[in-house]
Amino acid sequence: MKEVVLALIAGLIVGMIFKFMKLPLPAPPVFSAVVGVFGVYFGGVLASWMVKLFQ
Repeated sequence: MKEVVLALIAGLIVGMIFKFMKLPLPAPPVFSAVVGVFGVYFGGVLASWMVKLFQ
């Protein structure tokens, strides 16, 4: 849980810095892109789980 909180804080700080510098945010602007990132992560977790299951 500590990692999640630290990641959120880091993301908030980076987002504010980019906004103050009037730069585009370094994140996908569309919800579907965010879902795609979660899909990639969970795909990796699923593959790791399958490797452990079949070994």
